[in-house]
Amino acid sequence: MSLIKKAVIPIAGFGTRFLPITKSVPKEMIPILDKPTIHYIVEEAVNSGITDILFVTSKHKKCIEDYFDNFKELENVLELSGNYEMLNIIKDISNMANISFVRQKEQKGLGHAIYHAKAFVGSDPFCVLLGDDLIYNDNKPCLKQLIDIHDDYGGSVIGVQKVDFKDVDKYGIIDGVEVYKDLYEVKNLIEKPHVDHAPSNIAILGRYIISPSIFEFLEEGLVGKGGEIQLTDSILKLLTNEKVYAYNFEGIRYDIGNKLGYLEATIDYALRDNSINRDLTRYLKER
Repeated sequence: MSLIKKAVIPIAGFGTRFLPITKSVPKEMIPILDKPTIHYIVEEAVNSGITDILFVTSKHKKCIEDYFDNFKELENVLELSGNYEMLNIIKDISNMANISFVRQKEQKGLGHAIYHAKAFVGSDPFCVLLGDDLIYNDNKPCLKQLIDIHDDYGGSVIGVQKVDFKDVDKYGIIDGVEVYKDLYEVKNLIEKPHVDHAPSNIAILGRYIISPSIFEFLEEGLVGKGGEIQLTDSILKLLTNEKVYAYNFEGIRYDIGNKLGYLEATIDYALRDNSINRDLTRYLKER
């Protein structure tokens, strides 16, 4: 059994690509069917064996705290109406994991957000899940795949998949040596390189197992590409002390940080829902 039980989910960003709705509704609360996107991310963590989750949040994300809190008034209404199926669903949301929150007062980059988890993490390896990447695998969650790699090989583990070379400037890109099928030992990381300077098309996609040693480098607060404190810069420094691996995980990845990726996820999840998939399929064929 893995000793990795803690996960950090940074959610402090403004979600400007989904304005104007994100002026009042956090992008993590935009629904895919009847669940907010953040629910799916937490489910992946829990289904991977995570028991403790820290959200790195900001003052305009209060409704996310409310979503994972108890709602006794609603539970009473559901109980009185005899809607026990929905009552159990609502209760389960607040019992998914031990969830806590810390505020990132300024958005200075992903590395800056992760540094806020130092006290929560302690001295053990931990997970990071980014909310813009929704990954579907009905057999074995993406995060669980990374945890298994860590348990077998040690070190830090980055979730990756190959992308089109024309898109490498949107991602952190790894330069590594394949040590086993779909597993690379990382030699270098480049944040959003120009296609002419990209060492590969193997992109970092929002799932990490990270050594607690990362905080030594995050504490330096060095500003990287885009004027932000980049997590990739600190992971690169880890390479001087310990091994970092990249695993080409199995699963369908949706970039729900953009409108097309969000719509793709919505359609695919709807097609997997037996209560509506036949009607939706008929509608799509008509269109």
